[in-house]
Amino acid sequence: MLEVSNNKDAQTTLALFCKVVDNYGDIGICWRLARQLAHEHGITVNLWVDDLISFKRICPEIHTNQAKQDVAGIKVTHWRDQDGVFKVNDIADIVIEFFGCDIPPAYIATMAQCTPRPLWFNLEGLSAEEWVEGCHRLPSPHPQYSLTKYFFFPGFTNKTGGLIKEAQLSEQRQQFQSDPQAVMQFLSQLGVTAAEQEAIKVSLFCYPHAPVNELFEAWKNSPVAVTCLVPEGVASDAITHFLGQTAVAGTHATQGALTVRVLPFIPQSDYDRLLWACDLNFVRGEDSFVRAQWANKPFVWHIYPQDENLHHVKLKAFLNRHTAKTATLDKLSLTWNAASDLHGNWADVWQTLLTELPQITLLSTEWEQEMLKNGNFSTNLLQFATTLA
Repeated sequence: MLEVSNNKDAQTTLALFCKVVDNYGDIGICWRLARQLAHEHGITVNLWVDDLISFKRICPEIHTNQAKQDVAGIKVTHWRDQDGVFKVNDIADIVIEFFGCDIPPAYIATMAQCTPRPLWFNLEGLSAEEWVEGCHRLPSPHPQYSLTKYFFFPGFTNKTGGLIKEAQLSEQRQQFQSDPQAVMQFLSQLGVTAAEQEAIKVSLFCYPHAPVNELFEAWKNSPVAVTCLVPEGVASDAITHFLGQTAVAGTHATQGALTVRVLPFIPQSDYDRLLWACDLNFVRGEDSFVRAQWANKPFVWHIYPQDENLHHVKLKAFLNRHTAKTATLDKLSLTWNAASDLHGNWADVWQTLLTELPQITLLSTEWEQEMLKNGNFSTNLLQFATTLA
């Protein structure tokens, strides 16, 4: 456990501030990190989050009407506004703001009154771009107070903080994937029939502007049956159009070779199992993007859109670094993000990709081993903190 000299005789404390911009990715990352810091490193974590409704979708134990609550050993504070009065004893030993969110000014002012000063980090967004390595761990002195904030970047090299990954995750995945009965039982609990499980299983998690209709047309004409599993509320217009009815959990329909089934929005641990159980995963944002990589299955990433298509630069940087892929998967990934055009050849690309899925799955194991060499994000963060304390 991290040892931080402080005037409080207690475990190391950590405050993690999260503003939810991308409905589930932001809180998804912060919730995983909070639990890992608490459960694997023995740190007392207070997670400040402004959107409890989105939080509840991935963590049903959350009460959306409570200002403070304890969930899975984590203190959760509803971050309602930038107001507040804080005492020195309210300030954590380590303060993390996620993705440049502005924490309450009074909290910062009180940080400056602490002796010693708390360690302050800005947890940045995940990117494979080369500039990240140069900015990782950079200090940023506060213009008014005697405080320094450090930028800490997740990433795909040993010159970054690595990726979030729980200590037992690989073992849990391998145990699940090697047990066909466990996979069948899990999918059955979600309403997936035995016949649907025999098909190529695809999970679909994307933003509303994804070209879902084009993909569905290719799947309807697939040479093998396809079962598409989509959480309720995702790609609602396209799913409703396909189903011919409102896309609510439990609804399903079949057209040609494609069956689409709407799943209830499930907790993070079950979402991991869904990724493990499928043959191909479409993911979005950052949290599910990372979890798809730990699933050791082929995936297509729908990146969060940015003005002037800056997200295409980020996408291509990752595709250039990623090795668990084929040219076909690259082509589909670029088109899925409107960075390229298949010119109507969706069916041909899909049929080629079908033959490549086993190869990509094998390459995914090698990619996992490469990522493990970079260490775990939470451990890397705490090790860096010890050099500053």
